[in-house]
Amino acid sequence: MPDFQTIANVGEIAEGRGRAFVVGDYVVGVYLVDGRYYAINDFCPHMGASLADGELEGPAVTCPLHAWRFDVRDGTWLDAKTIKTESFEVRVVGEEIQVATAPRGKGR
Repeated sequence: MPDFQTIANVGEIAEGRGRAFVVGDYVVGVYLVDGRYYAINDFCPHMGASLADGELEGPAVTCPLHAWRFDVRDGTWLDAKTIKTESFEVRVVGEEIQVATAPRGKGR
C-alpha cells in the first residue's frame, strides 16, 4: 500500500486545470478532468518545462515549451505512445486530495 500526502482540498483545483505540488521526492502536476483527479510527473521529459503550466484539453495536457502532449490519466506521450512519464495514484479522503508519494509501479 503506497503512502499518500495531502496536497489540497477539493475545490482548490479548478475543473480543466492543473497545479504543481511537491509530493515526496517528486513535483507532480495534479489535474481535474470531468470531476476526477489525476497526477503525473510535472516535468516534461523533453526539456523539463512544468506540465501544470500547460493547456489542458480533456485529459491531454500540452507542454508550454514545445507542445508535447501527455495523457494525465497515465502519463503517456500522445504523439509517441512508447514514451511515458510517471503517473501517481490520487484519492479523495473527505475534502482532502491526496497523492501517492511514489509513482505507480515503484515503492509498492
